[in-house]
Amino acid sequence: MTDIAAAPRPRGAARRKARRPRTSARLAAVQALYQVAMTGGPAAPVVAEFRAHRLSDPAGGGGFGPADGTLFEALVSGAAADLEAIDRTISEHLVEGWTPDRLDSTLRAILRLGVHELLSLAETPRAVAVSEYVDIAHAFHDERAAGLVNGLLDRVSRHARPGEAGADGGAAADGPAGTGALETGP
Repeated sequence: MTDIAAAPRPRGAARRKARRPRTSARLAAVQALYQVAMTGGPAAPVVAEFRAHRLSDPAGGGGFGPADGTLFEALVSGAAADLEAIDRTISEHLVEGWTPDRLDSTLRAILRLGVHELLSLAETPRAVAVSEYVDIAHAFHDERAAGLVNGLLDRVSRHARPGEAGADGGAAADGPAGTGALETGP
C-alpha cells in the first residue's frame, strides 16, 4: 500500500469547510493524482486505496466529506491515462518556454485535472469546472497560483467549448498564463 499521508492537504478554513460530493471528489482527485505523480506508479492502485480508505467513510472521516466516487475515479483514471495530451494543452497556455514540469506539483495536479474535466467531461459546465479548481487552488496556494489556475483553465475552456454559455468574455482569455514565483525547478 502506498503512503496516503504523503498527499498534500488543504490548509486552514478550506480544510474544515463542508463540501458537496462532487467538490469532495475533485479535492480527493487532486490528492490522488499528486500521489500517482510522486510514486510514478499506475493510477488504479491509488484509486482503489482512496476508495477503500479515504472516500468510503460516509461521515467524511477521510477528510473529504461524502465524495462522488464515480466522478473521483473518472477524473483520476482519465487524467492519468491522458497526461501527455493534457500536459501539451497546459504548455500551450503557459507563457512561452514554460512546461508543466516547472510548476509546483500540487498546482500541476490541479491544472491537469481541470484540463481533463474541461476536455473530457462535457456534462460539467465550464464555469463550474473553472470555479471548483480555482477554489481548490486557494486551499493549497496563494492568490497568484489561484489566478494562474483561473486564467489557464478559462482559456482552455474557451478553446475546448467555444459555443458554451460564458465561454466568450473576460480579459483572462488574452495572452498566456503568468507564472511568477510558481516555479519549482531551474
